[in-house]
This record gives sequence, C-alpha cells and structure tokens, in this order.
Amino acid sequence: MNLDIIVPCYNEEENIEIFLNEINNALNDFDYNIIFIDDGSQDNTLKNIKKLVSHNIKYISFSRNFGKEAAIYAGLKHTKAEYVIIMDVDLQDPPTIIPEMFKYIDSYDIVATRRVTRKGEPKIRSFFARMFYKLTNKISDIELVDGARDFRLMKRNVTDAILELEEYNRFSKGIFQWVGFKTKWIEYENIKRSKGETSWSFWKLFRYSIEGIISFSIAPLYISTIAGILFSIIAFISILFIVIKTLLFGDPVSGWPSTISVILFIGGIQLLSIGILGQYIAKTYLESKKRPIYITKEDNFE
Repeated sequence: MNLDIIVPCYNEEENIEIFLNEINNALNDFDYNIIFIDDGSQDNTLKNIKKLVSHNIKYISFSRNFGKEAAIYAGLKHTKAEYVIIMDVDLQDPPTIIPEMFKYIDSYDIVATRRVTRKGEPKIRSFFARMFYKLTNKISDIELVDGARDFRLMKRNVTDAILELEEYNRFSKGIFQWVGFKTKWIEYENIKRSKGETSWSFWKLFRYSIEGIISFSIAPLYISTIAGILFSIIAFISILFIVIKTLLFGDPVSGWPSTISVILFIGGIQLLSIGILGQYIAKTYLESKKRPIYITKEDNFE
C-alpha cells in the first residue's frame, strides 16, 4: 500500500514534532510518506521540519503565505501515491482515526470525517458556522456536510479528479463534494489544538464562507435581481398613488417625512446588489490573470 499524508502548516513550530510522534504511533504498521507544506510561516516551522527530514518526510516551502487552499493543492500536485490523506498538523484531526479509515476504503472512494460537536469553540462562531452550512446547501447544487473537515482519505482517482479543477479561487470543501464519488463519513467529537493558537480569525472565516458561496452558487445574483424587480414595482405603485391623490385632492404632497428613509433604503439595496455583482466580477478578473496558485521557495523533492 502506497500512502502519502499531506499536512499544511502555517506558524506551527510547536506542533511539528508532536504530530510526527502521534503519526508514528498510530501508523507503525503502515508504509507512508509525509508531505509538509510550509505556507510562508513566520516562525521556525520550516526549520523544525528540516530537522526531522528523513526518507519518508518531504516538504514544500512557499515564498509567502498563499493560504491553506493553495497548500492543499500543492500537496496533491506532488503526490503520486495510490492513497492520499489530508490532515492538519495541530492534532485536531486525530491520527488514531486513520486505521479505521482504511477499514472502509475498499468499499468507498473517499473516507471523510466530520465533527459532531463544537465543544470549546466560541458560541457565536459555532452559530455562524451552522448558518453557513444551512444557507449554502439551500442555494447551491452541492451539499456540504455540517462539521465536515478537510481530514479525509482518498483514492488516486479522486485526487486526479480534484487536480483537474485548476481554478485560482479554491474552496476545497466544495470541490470535494463537487467531484462526487462514493463517500463514507466518520464522526468524532471536537478536539482542541495540541499547541498554539489558530490563525483562523472570525473575519478570515467570514471571508472564507463568502468565497464558498460565490464559488458554488449564483443564487446571490438572482436574489439581487428579484429585489430590484420587487422595489421597482413598489416604486411604480407609489408613484401612481401620489399622482392619483394629487389629481383628486389637490395635495402636492409637500414634505413627505419618510422620503429620506425610502431613498436611503433603496440606495442600500442598490449598493448591496452592486457589491454582490462586484464579487463575481472580481473572481472572474482574478481567474483571467492566470496567476499560479502558489510559488515554491524550496522543497526536497528530487
């Protein structure tokens, strides 16, 4: 069995050695390689990886921080293995689950994981995460599993299918679902990070969710169009009402108190619609530049 484990890293100097020890303990009966992707870390992550390099440990170091999506793509581009695992280095993806994954892989193309609890996570963050999954599933053609992790075991045909999607703006959770294939889900409770603090702030997660919605749905454009039609009808009816009232009662409607509120409200709808349209245009603009998804500073691949 040929297995590669892809591990994106960003400022994870404290977790590298701990992660390797846990992997070695969990997979002592497996033949595997580990591919670390240093996503432009500012600490000693790369230095610590180099200290532990051996025959089955490879690394790729980016010229700057390109993001986790780029790191996942880079790892998939460099693997030639029959089986591929993607997992985080902070041990929130427990290596002890991997042997269980292999019990199902003969019957499935993907064995993926999902968290059934969000214990230890801020409540407001958990609330918005659940709302994101519900909203995305209603407005897109793919179904995202609530609590799904990037932690998954995939066969070679799945990896090849994912690599065919070379888009610059990547949303891996959506891509994993879009390519299809038969998937087995393994559930586990949320696990805290081994060391350090997460680099995913609320703002970054919000931007990531917007990326996911725009990448796999054009429903916001439809919503914007419907809102425009609706308020155009309301405006037309209001104009007829004012004209008829003026002709019948001679009331010039001087100083309508709510005029400014209506103008601001309609203006807000217009700006929202322009903003939605702008997001799609911006993504198209970035794709049209054909920039590389990542730039490698160094690696130890031959």
